[in-house]
Amino acid sequence: MRPEDILAALDPEQQQAARALEGPVVVLAGAGTGKTRAMTHRIAYGVATGAFAPTELLALTFTTKAAGEMRSRLRALGVGTVPARTFHSAALRQLRYFWPRAVGGGAPEPVAHKAALTAEAARRVGIGVDKATIRDLSAEIEWAKVNLIPPEEYARLAAGRPEIPGVPAGEVTRLLNSYEEVKGERNVIDFEDILLILCGILEQHPDIAAEVRRQYRHFVVDEFQDVSPLQHRLLRNWLGERENLCVVGDASQTIYTFAGADPRYLLGFTTTYPNATEVRLIRDYRSTPQIVELANRILQLGPPEGRLELVSGRAGGPKPVFREFPDDIAEADALAEEIAARIAAGRPARDFAVLYRTNGQSQVIEEALSARGVPFVVQGGERFFSREEVRAALTTLRAAARTIPAGDSLSAQVKDLLSSHGWTSTPPERGGAVRSRWESLQAIVALAEQLETAAGELPASLASLVTELEDRAEHQNAPTVAGVTLASLHAAKGLEWPSVYLIGLSEGLLPITYAKTDETIAEERRLFYVGVTRAETSLQLSWALARAPGARARRSPSRFITQLRARAEQVQAPGPGRVRRKRRETRLRFTRCRICERPLHERTAQQLGRCEDCPPRYDETVFDALVAWRQQTSLQEQIPAFMVLTNTTLTAVAELLPGSKEELGLVPGIGPAKLERYGDGVLSVLRQNATAPRGAAGR
Repeated sequence: MRPEDILAALDPEQQQAARALEGPVVVLAGAGTGKTRAMTHRIAYGVATGAFAPTELLALTFTTKAAGEMRSRLRALGVGTVPARTFHSAALRQLRYFWPRAVGGGAPEPVAHKAALTAEAARRVGIGVDKATIRDLSAEIEWAKVNLIPPEEYARLAAGRPEIPGVPAGEVTRLLNSYEEVKGERNVIDFEDILLILCGILEQHPDIAAEVRRQYRHFVVDEFQDVSPLQHRLLRNWLGERENLCVVGDASQTIYTFAGADPRYLLGFTTTYPNATEVRLIRDYRSTPQIVELANRILQLGPPEGRLELVSGRAGGPKPVFREFPDDIAEADALAEEIAARIAAGRPARDFAVLYRTNGQSQVIEEALSARGVPFVVQGGERFFSREEVRAALTTLRAAARTIPAGDSLSAQVKDLLSSHGWTSTPPERGGAVRSRWESLQAIVALAEQLETAAGELPASLASLVTELEDRAEHQNAPTVAGVTLASLHAAKGLEWPSVYLIGLSEGLLPITYAKTDETIAEERRLFYVGVTRAETSLQLSWALARAPGARARRSPSRFITQLRARAEQVQAPGPGRVRRKRRETRLRFTRCRICERPLHERTAQQLGRCEDCPPRYDETVFDALVAWRQQTSLQEQIPAFMVLTNTTLTAVAELLPGSKEELGLVPGIGPAKLERYGDGVLSVLRQNATAPRGAAGR
């Protein structure tokens, strides 16, 4: 591919990043600004112009999925020989290669999990712990090692960190020493040791360090805000005195400080390298202006350091929707109902994601989706390439790649081959295992279609598809499976969907209860920002006032929601619209039931002006007429009836009987958009069925 063709696919800021091939470079890239595109095109441009030799550049990422995505894009640009690896995979390859020379014999094998080693170490020092505590202790061991904290310094340097229940800092110090003894006796290493030992070898063996530096002359590091002190130390050893380093990151997306991520390396890059080239990518091609505006407002709640305020590169879309529910079940049911309706109207299930702060929040939405027959995928569930149908399909594709000549259409060949495994052009009507099997095969078909679309000078073929699948299998970078995605906010990092539902946005969940310091609250705010910026077109943010139906409403909206609302009030210019909102907040928050005079504690009851168990006082003719109008309107607009106005809102209208648009705008559930769209219709129904004095909404 010609250099000018590589640059032609980029915007001006991305081109600036791609042309910066020498010396230290820092690319500050906001959410959705095409940083991976800019970096892979920079690498391809450097190879095309002769600035880089493909095997002398090492691209580093933090997840196997990100590394796989980068390799796929580099192959599409014709530079597939450029290595793109995680820090740990790159370090492990070097450790195994140099161990015989530096230490002698074969390198110990890394253990996949620390739990067994931690449990044995705890037993030896007399710490009685359960599985949850073992998990917490393993995380604490990892935190100490990635922050280069020796056991004897742990108690001092860990001051201020939340204590593990029942395990004071002094016992953690003893545990750290015991843990290292257990590893030594079993002749195993953990993942942090891979980096630590390689650092030691490079620092103590100048000849080995020189060999590595001859091999890799240029480095690109993605997500640089997540670099830990240990990873930074290894990177410095790889670089030596050279400055051929390009880093990419966004301090506003730092959400892993609990695991050792330190954004100061990104924020202080131009101080470390005064001659560095700095490029800012702020054009968000993912999200609409309405979502970008909300994301920017979230950033404005925090300190200005490292803030990248974005500009949307897309056309306008709907405003983000804020919704409050009486309990978690009501929240899940409403979301599942809406998602099911949108899928029934023709939207693919893969377009939707439901994101939450903790994994425990997924169960209720799983049940609600299952009850409606909506397929879903839990991020972090069963590994795609471990599924029986996927392994069988890959075997078939490998054999076909060796025997079947290239055809005109890769996707047509793949569909024909996978039909013997149960793939059909239309999904099966029944759910369960049959539907799950079909969705796995459909994900492979979709990947083949994607390769066809993205094919450059080299046409897509069965061989290229097999290579892509094998690389993804090695690094567990699964193709997208059809279904609504359910994921924690941490697991959603790096992903995107047309429609996103952020649920459980109540105080104690976001920010999480144990976030008490300014630093941890700031991280929770960044986590909120990451969730919002996953949405492309449609975004809904919701919270529930109670855990279960009938439970007392003890929750309140997240402070972030409250702060966003307060900030919106501050920046809005004075005018009738502002006056109406203030009247709405005060006039519809009744303190006593209008029927039985009991105090009202729950927010929904305060807005309606009556207890939920008190019978509604409205003329049934009026309510039925409103329901009929809503049904007709939903049919005309081809949307579910509840998306016009909910039953709760219709009940409030029938009870309060607003006599004007101004009064109708005070009714719960009728914001400016719905007032503009449906106000005249609602008021017309009320006039045609007048049985009570108008203006009750203002009383």
